[in-house]
Amino acid sequence: MTETRDKRASWIKDILILSFIIGLLFSFMLGSRSFWEPDEGRYVEIPREMVATGNYVTPRLDGVIYLEKPVLFYWMESAAIKLFGLNQWSMRLWPALLGLLGCIAVYLAGRSLYGRPAGLIGATVLATNVLYYGLARIITIDMPVTSLLTISMLAFLLGTREPLGARRRWLMWTFYAFAALALLAKGLIGVVFPGMIIGAWILIRNDWRLLRSIYLPTGLVLLFAIAAPWHILVARANPTFLHYYFIRQHFERYLTTVAHRYEPVWFFVPIILAGLYPWAVFLFQALRRSFPTSWAECERERDALYLLLWAGLIFAFFSFSDSKLITYIVPVFPPLAILIGRYLAPAWEETPVRGMRAGLWALLAASFVFAVLMVAAPRLTAGNPNLGVYIAMLRYYLYAMAATLMTGSVAALILAYRGHPRRSLVVTTVMGGLFLSILSSGLPLMNDRYSVKTLAMDLKPLLGPHTEVMNYHAYYQDLPAYIGRTVTIVGFKGELAYGTTLENDSAWIIGDHTFWRRWQSVRTIYMLTTRKLYAQLRASGRGQFHLLAASGDNVLLTNSEARK
Repeated sequence: MTETRDKRASWIKDILILSFIIGLLFSFMLGSRSFWEPDEGRYVEIPREMVATGNYVTPRLDGVIYLEKPVLFYWMESAAIKLFGLNQWSMRLWPALLGLLGCIAVYLAGRSLYGRPAGLIGATVLATNVLYYGLARIITIDMPVTSLLTISMLAFLLGTREPLGARRRWLMWTFYAFAALALLAKGLIGVVFPGMIIGAWILIRNDWRLLRSIYLPTGLVLLFAIAAPWHILVARANPTFLHYYFIRQHFERYLTTVAHRYEPVWFFVPIILAGLYPWAVFLFQALRRSFPTSWAECERERDALYLLLWAGLIFAFFSFSDSKLITYIVPVFPPLAILIGRYLAPAWEETPVRGMRAGLWALLAASFVFAVLMVAAPRLTAGNPNLGVYIAMLRYYLYAMAATLMTGSVAALILAYRGHPRRSLVVTTVMGGLFLSILSSGLPLMNDRYSVKTLAMDLKPLLGPHTEVMNYHAYYQDLPAYIGRTVTIVGFKGELAYGTTLENDSAWIIGDHTFWRRWQSVRTIYMLTTRKLYAQLRASGRGQFHLLAASGDNVLLTNSEARK
């Protein structure tokens, strides 16, 4: 009894410590950066409009029906607005919390599968790699779907290790419930990925009897009870939803270049290696350590095989898609983190790990290359004025990051050679955390390049209840979120094009003819556009354009001289 109580206390202590440390890392300067274009503006504006209109079924972007993604993240962000108001911190709270939740899930599974050191190292590997950390601080749906899929997939694996009974049943129901939530977060991959991975796992091991003990009937009822209601309601409100959402946004996006996001089949290889930094240097060793070398070993290494299939099949799925974005690949990071944690676990007990020193040499080499590039960046970008602006802004942060990488890599290697592999891992973790924190502290300097917040703050005090605000031949998706209202969009539809076919949005999605008629009226209008378009408008001689403010590449204009 005492042993059980001590073991439970150890688990709770680890969870609390990890939550505190990773929570600090993810929350550092969380609200300091503006809503960057376009994703963050979009995923703030849609829930803002939900709260403003009270319609939580049909998502709208600038008042236009927007059916590209499911609704769960919008609901979560709407709850954040109601609880904490609309601000940069509150809107990034859910990605940070879900990122933390994914790390805790990796700890729990890693410890259950391979012991406490593997769980602790796996959680820190996940928290301190570049791409996962970045998504924990960006307002997109990629972190929600990654975290929910992680919990779902790990619950299933842990459930198969339990005997029939209440504990197994609850773990399986957790699997179905979180798969349904993942479906509501980003669509069919929430159920396609688990089905694909588990099906391959069963097939390779020839363990079809497992299907009789995963509570499939009740699990499917739970899945449909969670995921189906919104799909039914939105389909009733929007008759074309089912075809557009499932055929266009899932199958055509995957099988064709309709989304204009084509990349070569090897695209995600460098993304994984760079995104998993600094821990990517141990990836090859971890995969080799866990890869079954015979059919018999597939059963002995059943858990590792599951994790390998999880990472490998998702990697293959997206690699062969005709639509690729960097963030798509993040769901492979949790299983890879567990495998790396397993590989490095002996180091936690000060036991030498074969290949660890080679990995640390690779880390030093990679850090040296990064450091040289960071220090030399001003000279390397001398011929590119646009890129040079960014480098000039971040120069001292780049130097600090370079120093952090070199110092940490050298110290980790020295400690490993002196017989302190555990301290070497701690130093590598601290180095990763400091590197990411320095990077985060410098990014707000680029706000005016990726956000119109400065212009929005200049504009907001000038607005009356019926003042018209225009975006000319562009749509600044963060602007409505900052000024608290939708805007008129001139000569641009982009991703709003489909929604404009469902309703008559011609009052605020207008062409140039309507624009000139309104702009030349006596009513005061404010407009945001680029400096280049502003110069073209002035040269046209067709109306008055008074410059109120400029920020980055954008300007705020009015047609009323009194406001100049």
